[in-house]
Amino acid sequence: STRWSSAHVMEPKEIIPDDVLDCVGVACPIPIFKTANKIKEMQPEQVLEVQSDDGGIELDMPAWCKRTGNEYLGLIKLEGTDEYHVFVRKK
Repeated sequence: STRWSSAHVMEPKEIIPDDVLDCVGVACPIPIFKTANKIKEMQPEQVLEVQSDDGGIELDMPAWCKRTGNEYLGLIKLEGTDEYHVFVRKK
């Protein structure tokens, strides 16, 4: 697994995820629920990209990461759409 030095903080657009979870079209709390299940299957330090069009994910995902000890890496909102790509590193 890849470890980045703390000297270089990754921009979300530079992140290459180990897995992608498509939650487009489902509302809160389903994206968080699905993220929790998916993260369980992944190895520590792997990165999950969660795709969602539920604006609540902007607040929900950082809060979930804080609660579960996983690392919130940030998000990208696709221009001209309601779609968010959120990045989480399993700890």
